[in-house]
Amino acid sequence: MNTFHSVLSAAGWGLVASSALGVATWLVSVLKKDVSIVDSVWSLLIMAAAGAACLALDADGPRSAWVFGAAAVWALRLAGYITWRNWGEAEDRRYRDIRARNQPQFALKSLYLVFLLQAVLAWIVALPIVAATAGNEPLNWLDALGLVVAVFGFLFETIGDAQLARFRGSPQNAGLVMDRGLWRYTRHPNYFGEFCVWWGFFLVALAAHGWWSAGSPLLMSFLLLKVSGVTLLEKDIGERRPAYRDYVARTNAFFPGAPRRSDRTAG
Repeated sequence: MNTFHSVLSAAGWGLVASSALGVATWLVSVLKKDVSIVDSVWSLLIMAAAGAACLALDADGPRSAWVFGAAAVWALRLAGYITWRNWGEAEDRRYRDIRARNQPQFALKSLYLVFLLQAVLAWIVALPIVAATAGNEPLNWLDALGLVVAVFGFLFETIGDAQLARFRGSPQNAGLVMDRGLWRYTRHPNYFGEFCVWWGFFLVALAAHGWWSAGSPLLMSFLLLKVSGVTLLEKDIGERRPAYRDYVARTNAFFPGAPRRSDRTAG
């Protein structure tokens, strides 16, 4: 039986693993002169932390296989999608701004400003996976609820990403605002889906008495809503793309809802 002390010790190995992957990715970014690659490994940082912790625990509880498997599917899908989306593109505008603000010697500073910071955040986010796999409590209704919420979130963000990719892939949509499919009901279906995934995993962890992993969905919610998600992405998008202002006026930012009426048309 895993004690809280053993779980805490195993989680420490998770931090080591995510940090090691973060450093390795940083080295690649220095060679490429592109910090954006951290986005491609974000989900893998989470799985590195979860995987190392679970190996240290030698977890074999009733949730171990399916929770870790579900998280791995989520991580590989997201890493693959972001890598495909960014392939051949220049460094993301967000990271160019960070680079400009932290000269000189940004290459060195990016190690802790970007890569190690994200490794620590990923370690925190991974905690429900660790808690769920470490627990030996019998499966209960919270497991079922958590699985439903997580799967719903996974499908929501996957469908949203696919719809956006198809929209952007059509030349006739150049300059237009994506306001179709799930994007008709929320401006960020990918972020809302991610939100559901991690609250779902937390419910499974809670079923295993992993209440102490609550920092994960709270942190993810904060990041998605206030830091690297909605707030950062929409900071000046209305100035760069005037049609987006109308989209904002009629469409919920995060939680899906019926579109509001607008006197203007998107374009």
